[in-house]
Amino acid sequence: MAVELTPEPRPLLTRAPAGMFEAPEQEAAFFYGLYLRGYSYQELRQDIAVPPAVENEWRRTAARDPNFRALADQMLAYRRRVLGIFQALVANSVAEPQAVQ
Repeated sequence: MAVELTPEPRPLLTRAPAGMFEAPEQEAAFFYGLYLRGYSYQELRQDIAVPPAVENEWRRTAARDPNFRALADQMLAYRRRVLGIFQALVANSVAEPQAVQ
């Protein structure tokens, strides 16, 4: 009796789980909270943004797998929304003088 040890290749995720990309405001608020606690603005921006090397890999994968293209586009758009909201929160906090207590 032979046992096959090579697992079957799993298909790439081609659809986002329900609700995965529905709350960019919450994620941006999480990063904003870290910013308020003293984390570096630039490091947080890098954490939110998709690095160019990863984006290029997603594009190459999307070229080979049309089903992945929609998911990659969705992920990139979501990360950009989170980054935009985060940047707006930081800009608004810098523009508004803090009340002295």
